[in-house]
Amino acid sequence: MPRSIRVDAILVQAVIAGALSFAHLHDLAEAAGQSGWKAWAYPVSVDLLLVAAWRRLRTARRDRSAWTWFVIALFASLGANIATAGLLDLAHVPDWLRILVAGWPALAFLGGTLLVHTPVDKPVPAPAQPVDDAAVSPPEVDVTRDDTPVPPPAPAAPELSPASPPAPDTPAVPAALLDHARKIADAHQAATGAPMPADILSARLGLPAPMTDAIAAQLQLT
Repeated sequence: MPRSIRVDAILVQAVIAGALSFAHLHDLAEAAGQSGWKAWAYPVSVDLLLVAAWRRLRTARRDRSAWTWFVIALFASLGANIATAGLLDLAHVPDWLRILVAGWPALAFLGGTLLVHTPVDKPVPAPAQPVDDAAVSPPEVDVTRDDTPVPPPAPAAPELSPASPPAPDTPAVPAALLDHARKIADAHQAATGAPMPADILSARLGLPAPMTDAIAAQLQLT
């Protein structure tokens, strides 16, 4: 709510100031010999030139031409307001002021034309910096080097003596059972300091003789 009231107050102030400036310009033009609709056209011409110069300055801050016409239009508006404040006898306007008022339309037309048709100087883009090929080139990859992890070699199968070929009816020992038997043998060796005999292992496992012999053979127990 306070923001809307502030905007309305600014608009009212702008309307009042614009109306007063418009009236002063009209009175000065009429006193300088411009009667009828001509006197009303002068305020419009001055204000339009002022607005055009300001719009040009918003897009080109360093445009000297826009600054020149902005100062001329501002001087014309301020001069009219000051002249009608009682400092100038509007019944006896000096000749130089009559000449200035009469020549204003041509001056305003020239300024408006130049502001509209003069191209805006666009900033020149900075030249592109040379790109170092070494900085952007991808790193060289050594194709001769293979970083793929190499699996450890598989343990070689124990060579069987040709003098003692395995019996064709030797039962297959499950891996879990073999691990269990190895743990028992390791525990016996840790406790006694000597390898576990095959007959003691057979008694501990309680398995058939062929299976026990197969386990003992793989654990190399005697």
